[in-house]
Amino acid sequence: MRFASKTEEDYSLQLTSLIDVVFLLLIFFMVSTSFVDFTRRMDILLPQSKKSTEVERVENFLLEVGVEKKLTLNGKDITIDDLERRLMEARRTPGRRTLIIKADKRLDYGFVVRIMGISFSAGIRDISVAVKE
Repeated sequence: MRFASKTEEDYSLQLTSLIDVVFLLLIFFMVSTSFVDFTRRMDILLPQSKKSTEVERVENFLLEVGVEKKLTLNGKDITIDDLERRLMEARRTPGRRTLIIKADKRLDYGFVVRIMGISFSAGIRDISVAVKE
């Protein structure tokens, strides 16, 4: 009895045509993409002025408060008295100042209110408290 020999089927991907398709897509996107600066719509030459106003300077303070009432202002360890002094010194420079408070949730609420009072007396009216979503 003679059996027909089975030929093995080829299940591999034809990479040549796949690479051609990828290159064609790449070329299509490169050609269709516009390299124009969309923020600048017209060529405008601005006139000169003898007197102009400066853009308001904003100084951000990041205050981190640990559960042991340890304070760090912009990455530097400070005490509560140093905080008051540093914020008062910043009052002398012109511009707007903001304070972002990152306090531990186990911290006494009165201590955070005290910090807010110190910053308010130093002239910082923009106070934010950081929270986690």
